[in-house]
Amino acid sequence: MGFETLALSEDVQLAVKAAGYKEPTPIQQQAIPVILEGKDVIGSAQTGTGKTAAFTLPMLTRLNKPGGVRGLIIEPTRELALQVEESLRRFSRFSPLRVGVMYGGVGYGAQSEKLKKGMDIWVGTPGRMLDFLERGELNFKDLEILVLDEADRLLDMGFMPDIRRLIQQCPKDRQTMLFSATIPPEIESLSKWAMRSPEKIEVGIRRAPAELVDHALYPVASAQKFELLHQILEETQYKSVIVFCRTKVGADQVAARLTGSGHNVVAIHSDRSQKEREEALAGFRDGKYEVLVATDIASRGLDIAGVSHVINFDVPQHPEDYVHRIGRTGRAQAEGDAYTLFTAEDMTHVQAVERFIGRPIQRRKLENFKYLFTQLLNLRDGEDLPKFRVQGGRSGKGYSYAPVRK
Repeated sequence: MGFETLALSEDVQLAVKAAGYKEPTPIQQQAIPVILEGKDVIGSAQTGTGKTAAFTLPMLTRLNKPGGVRGLIIEPTRELALQVEESLRRFSRFSPLRVGVMYGGVGYGAQSEKLKKGMDIWVGTPGRMLDFLERGELNFKDLEILVLDEADRLLDMGFMPDIRRLIQQCPKDRQTMLFSATIPPEIESLSKWAMRSPEKIEVGIRRAPAELVDHALYPVASAQKFELLHQILEETQYKSVIVFCRTKVGADQVAARLTGSGHNVVAIHSDRSQKEREEALAGFRDGKYEVLVATDIASRGLDIAGVSHVINFDVPQHPEDYVHRIGRTGRAQAEGDAYTLFTAEDMTHVQAVERFIGRPIQRRKLENFKYLFTQLLNLRDGEDLPKFRVQGGRSGKGYSYAPVRK
């Protein structure tokens, strides 16, 4: 089934075709017709499944003509807000609708000017939206469609009180959509308060890593974590890699050491300015940097094409973030690899991840790496872990993992 079978407006169909999209993904196939009917929707899908287009395409079709702030999309981070705005601009290129983005960390001037000019759809973060409401520069009296994107992340980041304040400023007679990778009880509670008989659309298993991602755990002694990271990068044929760290300080330290080892590296976290973060992401997308070292600011929603590998230098503290992190690779039906380094101190977090995804994760050892002893290098039944060698290497034409035969 192609996009032409969906009841999208002519200008949106033209933009979809110009963008090179041919067939809708499962979440798009299911969500778009329901949204076009004007129903409230709770959408849940694995990361990398085309969720953004699932709500932006029918939103542009339904709003169709200019006329005040009629669409609002709330995002948890500046990066996601900018990415969704970019998507809206791409799909509204043949439409008269105007799109704006607002977020904190920058001055009010440029955003205030856009408010004066009038935008039909605003994408933004909760704090800056509340700021403009309190300044009297923004109002939602004409609002028709409200979207809460990455709702579980909004919850994790403590935005729920702000979200409720924003919703209270919206007309009751509106269409509300909520998209989230997971639907915890707090999100269910919000939906009952903010939505009218929402239709639930769930695609895939919410707790499952992307099917095309080969992921494994690499146990290691604490003192050797960086050495193992360095060795994996040296022996892997990769296109681009995201390395996730738990803290901002840790991300800067890992980035500095990798740079010292000869890699083209850039780091991104919340202490970097908005300009630095935008330049880092642009440089990584364009191939200027081969390795992006990041905190969980990059684990949700950021659409970075062609990421061949994800490495968790630190095990995530929240098990659902494991799925989001490794979902940065294996996107758009491409294959990917994800490795997680873990030490004895991380065992409780590893067990939490395995309970969350409902199955154990394979443990592996890297051949020819001189491991310091740690009990983690033994399986639960006392047998040694299988050793794996990287076939191809950074200078090879391809790569795969094969067990070392005795």
